Amino acid sequence: MWSPCRAGRHTMTTTPPCDRVVATYRWLSCDRAATGHARAVVRRSLLRLGCTEDTVDDAVLAVSELIANACEHAIGPYELRVRLASKEIICEVRDGDPCIPDIPAFPSTAPFSPAEEARGGGLEALCAVLTERGRGLHIVHELTRGAWGMERVRGGKSAWLALPLPLPLQMPGASAQG
Repeated sequence: MWSPCRAGRHTMTTTPPCDRVVATYRWLSCDRAATGHARAVVRRSLLRLGCTEDTVDDAVLAVSELIANACEHAIGPYELRVRLASKEIICEVRDGDPCIPDIPAFPSTAPFSPAEEARGGGLEALCAVLTERGRGLHIVHELTRGAWGMERVRGGKSAWLALPLPLPLQMPGASAQG
């Protein structure tokens, strides 16, 4: 059975057997139109596969973070794939940079609790919070409950996340039992 490595650095995975590509979107430069199209592809694909609105919203936000990281830190071309595996839906964003970033350990506490010392700081404090960076992969981690990772692929790397299949959807030949 395919299982992403959920311990440690979220960098290892084994290609799932019996998967098929449901949707692919490719782009060369990261402008708003391209990234917006990529998010729309994810939304349409997941809705077509029967995912709930909440699952789709969380997945689109998580994939948006993966797209933003690829656009900011890697070279193109870029590719989004939505794949259907035997027990999961895999959304992946590929880029042209083979370097997998160091991924910090995520705390087990609530990720975005307000700091008491920052309360009441007015507009300057609000602007400082809104311009903070480095939370994207933490957001992905929380939204996917740790079911995400990165791996080297031919020509670059893939950042992926896994979603459980909606209950009525089963791949041909897949067992209904875990």
